[in-house]
Amino acid sequence: MVNILTLLGHFSRHCRTKAKVMAVFSAVYLLLLPLLAILPFVCLSRRAVSLRRRGEGTGQLPPSPWALPVIGHLHHLVGALPHRAMRDLAARHGPLILLRLGGLPVVVASSAEAAREVMKTHDLEFASRSMSRMVRLCVPDGAEGIIFVPYGDRWRVMRKICTVELLSARRVQSFRPVREDEVGRLLRAVVASTAPPAQPVNLSDLIAVYAADSSVRAIIGSRFKDRDTFLTLMQRHGKLLAKMGLPDLYPSSSLAMLVSRMPGEVKRQWQQAFSFLDTIIREHEENKDANQDKEDLLDVLLRIQREDDDLQAPITTDNIKSVVGDLFGAGGGTVATTLEWIMAELMRNPRVMQKAQDEIWHMLAGKHLVTEDDLSNLHYMHLIIKEALRLHPPAPLLLPRECRSACQVLGFDVPKGTMVIVNAWAIGRDPKYWEQSEEFMPERFEQSKIEFKGSDFNYIPFGAGRRMCPGMGFALANIELALANLLYHFDWKLPQGTKASNLDMREEMGVTTRPLHDLLLLPVLRVPLPVD
Repeated sequence: MVNILTLLGHFSRHCRTKAKVMAVFSAVYLLLLPLLAILPFVCLSRRAVSLRRRGEGTGQLPPSPWALPVIGHLHHLVGALPHRAMRDLAARHGPLILLRLGGLPVVVASSAEAAREVMKTHDLEFASRSMSRMVRLCVPDGAEGIIFVPYGDRWRVMRKICTVELLSARRVQSFRPVREDEVGRLLRAVVASTAPPAQPVNLSDLIAVYAADSSVRAIIGSRFKDRDTFLTLMQRHGKLLAKMGLPDLYPSSSLAMLVSRMPGEVKRQWQQAFSFLDTIIREHEENKDANQDKEDLLDVLLRIQREDDDLQAPITTDNIKSVVGDLFGAGGGTVATTLEWIMAELMRNPRVMQKAQDEIWHMLAGKHLVTEDDLSNLHYMHLIIKEALRLHPPAPLLLPRECRSACQVLGFDVPKGTMVIVNAWAIGRDPKYWEQSEEFMPERFEQSKIEFKGSDFNYIPFGAGRRMCPGMGFALANIELALANLLYHFDWKLPQGTKASNLDMREEMGVTTRPLHDLLLLPVLRVPLPVD
């Protein structure tokens, strides 16, 4: 849902030249220096000594690039998106590095071997999420949902609820009518743009609506009247939490909290979003008898709250609201981002597009609509999805973990309390593991047994270990059905004057890492939609 480093991505839009990079760096440096004065020097010095003491023993602390007073290593990340800057730092300093972002110590793992140690060998030591200071304002102790719940009894309860009730294969399958209905709406919206005079369609917008509505209906069962307002609030809230403010950079500084405007904005957004959830929960409670035959995910949570008295850690209404917020943030965003990247890569690679469409048209010849029963036969399409997730994992740095007890990774000491990040994006593009690693080549998975289920650490778009994403099946079901229908019913062309080789593939960091610019394409109807 969030990665506190993503504000650095916003710098990249304004820092395309060296002069601008230095200008931004100077502005940041001059701003922080008077604000924090002598206090940070004292705090950071003490922190460094503490880290070194805890690092003494059979190993040592991971290597670091050169640092500056107060801001630490932040200047190394200015002018590039965090996952790219961290990949470049790892190339110079090694697969495990220690960064100090302001007063925040962060260890970054950028190889499959380092990822294996973090998410398998020492999975228990890294089984808790690292929570920024802003996240803690919104998610107080005991009110966590799925994403930020600390490792322990409540985590075990939440994990069991996810795997058995909320996101099991059976539950995902129960939402098939919702997916097929929303895909129909998506296709009709595309068809509407093909009426003369045909105009390019903003496929990014249409995909985002499809992903959001599919998630809304699965989670709360309907497109409620204030859907747009609520989704806007959730998006703003997620983007705000994805930024890095002074309180996150200097978690032990009261002054940083005092001078920052972020705490007030975060709390205000959180209160507005949760007031909407209070209303939705109240309506579900009032209508629980009428909806027994068609349980949505909120109904499931409320049923468990009412009936399961023997839970190790009973779930509260605040827990339920946090879970619903997590599902909204992780579900729709992952689906929309992945579909955008797939379509962008297909437009850049006409050979792959043609091969995928030939398979679909051959396997489904004569059908009016692609259904989920058809998806298992579309072998090449599944390879395309796997390749897109390798090149464009929706959360390139996954979600940060926290070291619960000191341990060693690749022979280096990782002190207790350190934030640990796994750079899945860098690992997925590492030429050490992948031939022609920057090229979009679905065929690389043709004879490969590599999967994204957490056992192959050179390919971890959904993470691995105890904190692996539990919603993988939910996301893939929405991605596969929409993609198959978009490729079956339409040929796709770039707007006049746009060459495939010049398609802008730059990224924008937010809750997920999506294309910087919306995807504008010209659809040509090939297989008409069935008449209702």
